[in-house]
Amino acid sequence: MPFRLLTPLGLLCALLPLHHGAPGPDGTAPDPAHYRERVKAMFYHAYDSYLENAFPFDELRPLTCDGHDTWGSFSLTLIDALDTLLILGNVSEFQRVIEVLQDNVDFDIDVNASVFETNIRVVGGLLSAHLLSKKAGVEVEAGWPCSGPLLRMAEEAARKLLPAFQTPTGMPYGTVNFLHGVNPGETPVTCTAGIGTFIVEFATLSSLTGDPVFEDVARVALMHLWESRSDIGLVGNHIDVLTGKWVAQDAGIGAGVDSYFEYLVKGAILLQDEKLMAMFLEYNKAIRNYTRFDDWYLWVQMYKGTVSMPVFQSLEAYWPGLQSLIGDIDNAMRTFLNYYTVWKQFGGLPEFYNIPQGYTVEKREGYPLRPELIESAMYLYRATGDPTLLELGRDAVESIEKISKVECGFATIKDLRDHKLDNRMESFFLAETVKYLYLLFDPTNFIHNNGSTFDAVITPYGECILGAGGYIFNTEAHPIDPAALHCCRRLKEEQWEVEDLMREFYSLKRNRSKFQKKTVSSGPWEPPAGPGTLFSPENHDQARERKPAKQKVPLLSCPSQPFTSKLALLGQVFLDSS
Repeated sequence: MPFRLLTPLGLLCALLPLHHGAPGPDGTAPDPAHYRERVKAMFYHAYDSYLENAFPFDELRPLTCDGHDTWGSFSLTLIDALDTLLILGNVSEFQRVIEVLQDNVDFDIDVNASVFETNIRVVGGLLSAHLLSKKAGVEVEAGWPCSGPLLRMAEEAARKLLPAFQTPTGMPYGTVNFLHGVNPGETPVTCTAGIGTFIVEFATLSSLTGDPVFEDVARVALMHLWESRSDIGLVGNHIDVLTGKWVAQDAGIGAGVDSYFEYLVKGAILLQDEKLMAMFLEYNKAIRNYTRFDDWYLWVQMYKGTVSMPVFQSLEAYWPGLQSLIGDIDNAMRTFLNYYTVWKQFGGLPEFYNIPQGYTVEKREGYPLRPELIESAMYLYRATGDPTLLELGRDAVESIEKISKVECGFATIKDLRDHKLDNRMESFFLAETVKYLYLLFDPTNFIHNNGSTFDAVITPYGECILGAGGYIFNTEAHPIDPAALHCCRRLKEEQWEVEDLMREFYSLKRNRSKFQKKTVSSGPWEPPAGPGTLFSPENHDQARERKPAKQKVPLLSCPSQPFTSKLALLGQVFLDSS
């Protein structure tokens, strides 16, 4: 049965200007220079409040002017804010914070941490800051960007997450203990985004360190999600990572699913991977066919396509920005303008919004200063120059300052109907919300580089180009320079080649041990792991499909192995088949 949305908001959207240079309500667009300075002041009010009242805790509690740990006790707000400092031009504070993080952050702690959140905030934040260090005037060590203290910290944090991927499906648990691995009683149910949001950080880490394990596990997880989609091409919200069976079968583009779709597109761009883009485009067809109604996106049953929740979630507001990355500008603008009308109605985006009723959903009336609509405005403004997008930026600055600003930072808005506040300022406010606002109003920022300037860097593996633009933002708005992935790639390919050489060696060694029985095995060497584990042959082979077909004469260096290491030398590990 067709489902139509006949709401006053739909009519209002039709009256708003599209992307053809339309002026604002007073005939002029907001002044970017004015709002750029306002955004910078917002950042320092929040940042200074965190340093004075909350550091070294993860987050600031702005109503009580103190701090608390939320995602693992990593001084998370400081990590999340680091690359924003450079984007705002504060080189000296960027350099100081790097020293602080090296001295204070310890990942060898007995803490249960979210695999997803640790990856996007900690691993992503450290990788981005590592790649931006030279631009910030940091004296980098020999071999950078293939080595460096922030890279080693990112790798250490990522290795703490790897035990979560040791499941029969290769899809990770949602939580891992940094000292003990996955707790025996840990639930096997993980949201789709918590499985499919690793390829950007983990592929970057593999390219920089030369250890393919990170990219491998990310690809295996993506592959199993893809194979688990329904016959009509949709994925649900939560899945059992042990059995591969869907637990929550609501399909949509919002909470629990969102960054999975985002990372298919961004991973495809970052890695120039046609397969990832083809996967997203197939999903996009199904999403349009079954979840889109009048340029809104609803939640439907993943097997039947019937509407299950006619709501808009604030997390869905990333979608127009993602559409802009694939060039679907007209659809992106229409959906953006729908979402913008909700902002105008409340001065923010409620977590849930009932589309037919045109109002908030009970117990989901809050706005924790999320960045997604501002993120889409930034992307679309770069693509169109439409002043309407600057108006959203203006509205965001005005409403956040009016409603959320308190003496010690900016507080989560508990209820957009009466503007009650909650005692929390999430780290993404400095990592994403402020950053995207600033970039919206700063068209000449180095992040927007069109390739006209760049830096040539000499590495142990040859010369490479950095800082030429085309930055890929992870889902926490940490920019990754795609050119950096090529700076250390030769090392990675050589390690794969040496790994194959070592496999052959151990195959011969194993055959010799059978010599007395006069039996010779001609099969390939298999990793010392049981079926269904991270290093099972099927998972390993599927993840390694992209290995270069033509191999050069391998140079002898030792491949890295994360779990089965027995002997380490200079940070690299020899295989052990015992």
